[in-house]
Amino acid sequence: MHVLILGGTSEARRLADVLAAEPALRVTSSLAGRVERPRLPAGEVRVGGFGGPAGLAAWLRAHAVDALLDATHPFAERISRNAALAAADTGTPLLALRRPGWAPQDGDRWHPVPSLAAAAEALPALGRRVFLTTGRQGIAAFAHLDGLAFLARSVEPPVAPMPAATEVLLERGPFTLDGERALLRTHRIEVLVTKDSGSAATAPKLTAARELGLPVVVVQRPPAPAGVRTAPDVAGAADWVRRLAG
Repeated sequence: MHVLILGGTSEARRLADVLAAEPALRVTSSLAGRVERPRLPAGEVRVGGFGGPAGLAAWLRAHAVDALLDATHPFAERISRNAALAAADTGTPLLALRRPGWAPQDGDRWHPVPSLAAAAEALPALGRRVFLTTGRQGIAAFAHLDGLAFLARSVEPPVAPMPAATEVLLERGPFTLDGERALLRTHRIEVLVTKDSGSAATAPKLTAARELGLPVVVVQRPPAPAGVRTAPDVAGAADWVRRLAG
């Protein structure tokens, strides 16, 4: 049974490790190729896009894929939509692995917004020194905010446009609570901006912000495409594949 995992997340790597250990399964992970030195999962790996839903559907047919797992980032709307269309076109069973989002706790000063553009609009009223953790592709949405100072953290260097006053911090999680506390204090951060990725590896920044009483602008995640079955964790996704395999 050939399983294609649309990956790039820690859950996708763990899922590939679990499934590749089963002799009855052939596992291929597809990575977008945006990270220069990605952590490679077990099994076969392909890098690069498919060319939209038609290209993905053609790949599914050409490589006799029996099950498709969308384990991409919760904000990877385009590939998730393409996966749903390609699966419907080819009749390939599809499951989306979606870790639960974060939930506010007592003491949090969260400002939920529907988009990066809305986050940028909310910022001037909340603080001047901004810790931006939306990934390198999200920085452009804040480029027009010349009156604010940004500390932008990403795995890979961002590209223009960026705000005029931007310091880039190249780091990859997981991050520690002590490290996040020190970072917020050292850079005199007044407001945090994040996407609701739900990742435990990046959650310590929320605790640190709560302890310091900082406002947090939280970009809400998009829903999975209509009609697509979801699983909240690696175990649930692996069980789904095993049931398909019989």
